[in-house]
Amino acid sequence: MAGLTSGCATSGVLISNNSTVVQLSQPNFKIVATSVSGQAQTGYLFGASFGIGMYAQTFALIPLQKDRMLYRMAIEDLWKNFEARYGKAEGRQLALVNMRYDTEALNVFFYTSPKLTVIADVVEFQH
Repeated sequence: MAGLTSGCATSGVLISNNSTVVQLSQPNFKIVATSVSGQAQTGYLFGASFGIGMYAQTFALIPLQKDRMLYRMAIEDLWKNFEARYGKAEGRQLALVNMRYDTEALNVFFYTSPKLTVIADVVEFQH
């Protein structure tokens, strides 16, 4: 009975309010990369998923992967993809700008799989 009344529900909504003021009156930055992307996907049994823009919603009973934090996984994948092409990010003054999100969901019989893609440009600030 406990298995039937418990389950997983996840909202892929990342609601945050960050405010950073950067003076761009001098040419102290350069665009290092454009349209760098990262993806994350997970799967569930006995559920359904849907996505609209940056919003991903899943209702399901059985998660198939331990890690289901799509936004964190997608950003980690984005940085991994950046470093593979542009070198290490550590020690550099980098920022993600113009971030875009896209979600999609696969629903087949008893299986559902939400997928999140994050795309951003990367700028580097110089001394």
